[in-house]
Amino acid sequence: MLKPFLAATALLLSCAFAQAQQPTPLPVANLSAGIHVIRAEVATSDAQQQLGLMHRKHLGQNDGMLFVYRAPAQVCMWMKNTLIPLSVAFIDGDGKIINIEDMKPQTLNSHCGKKLVRYALEMNQGWFRQRNIRAGDVISGLPH
Repeated sequence: MLKPFLAATALLLSCAFAQAQQPTPLPVANLSAGIHVIRAEVATSDAQQQLGLMHRKHLGQNDGMLFVYRAPAQVCMWMKNTLIPLSVAFIDGDGKIINIEDMKPQTLNSHCGKKLVRYALEMNQGWFRQRNIRAGDVISGLPH
């Protein structure tokens, strides 16, 4: 009688643990770069930003992740535990793209903004280039 009880308890605990490991869905912002619409998950806390897009196997065609910083900062990104190739746009407080960097999956190389920035926007690698979006262009709809 004790064996089935222990097995059921172990199963419930393992399900609860697995559920606790699932990240809470992030809020989504609808951004635009000219005529191009972006659906970006918004990471504002340190924990959200540290997790970023790690362990994801897929990112929708116009989906991305927006990292929002409280004040202008020197921002660098890396690709630890990130499985998909990404491009990151470093963006100032006015929404102007400062620079865009391509990043290879599962590498520890630093990719940094060339100036202080308030935002970093990660998209599938090549997304900006394929749409002719470059430094100096503006991203609209950014949260303040």
